[in-house]
Amino acid sequence: MTDTHSSETNAPEKTMGPVPELDELNSFFWTSGADGQLRMQYCEDCQYWQHPPSVCCRKCLNEDIAPKPMSGTGTVAALTVNRMPWIPGLKIPYLLVIVELDEQQGLRLTSAMPAAEPGSVSIGDKVKVSFEQREDVWMPFFALQ
Repeated sequence: MTDTHSSETNAPEKTMGPVPELDELNSFFWTSGADGQLRMQYCEDCQYWQHPPSVCCRKCLNEDIAPKPMSGTGTVAALTVNRMPWIPGLKIPYLLVIVELDEQQGLRLTSAMPAAEPGSVSIGDKVKVSFEQREDVWMPFFALQ
C-alpha cells in the first residue's frame, strides 16, 4: 500500500503544484479535460496547432483561430525526475515530461506522469493524456500507452 501523506506535514500529498489561474485566453485549455479531450488552438487557414494560447496564429498571424479537440497522444521528447518538494505536501519523486503531440511535429506540452515510477519511462515512449480535476481545472497528465 502506498502512503499518500507527506511525512513532514501529515497532509495529503499533492501530485503537482498550484492550480493555474484561468483567464479569457487559457480557460478552454484548462477546462477541456472535463469531457476527456485535450484541446489546443488550431488555425484553419494554415493548418497550424499552437500552445500556449495566443490571440493570433503564430505562423500566419490570422486571428481566426479556435480550440480544437486532439488525439491526446504523443511521444516523450524529454523527461526529468524531480526529487525536490518545492511546496509542502508535494509527492516526490515525480516525472516531468515534455511530450511531442502526434498532431504536429514540434507541438509540445510540458506536463507530468504522476503514476509512473522513475526509471519506467524513456525518451521515445508513446503516451496518452489523462486528466485530474482540481477545483474548476482539469490538469493534463500523461501515462504510457
